Amino acid sequence: MNAKAKAALASYGRSFVVAAAAAYGVGQTDPKDILIAGLVAIIGPGLRAINKNDPAFGLIADEVTKLVKAQKKK
Repeated sequence: MNAKAKAALASYGRSFVVAAAAAYGVGQTDPKDILIAGLVAIIGPGLRAINKNDPAFGLIADEVTKLVKAQKKK
């Protein structure tokens, strides 16, 4: 698995865990509700992934990475 995929999965995971913990923290103890809160939270990173202009996870991320590496070589 490449670094870009690992970073994206880490972002999904953080979003899920924080939302599930927040739901539990406000008194939601039904596992279904906690799961739904976590799933809804990954919509944000998902939107970043399909945004072609997002330099971190979007469709142009590889191009930005290439440019950064080229600048470091100079």
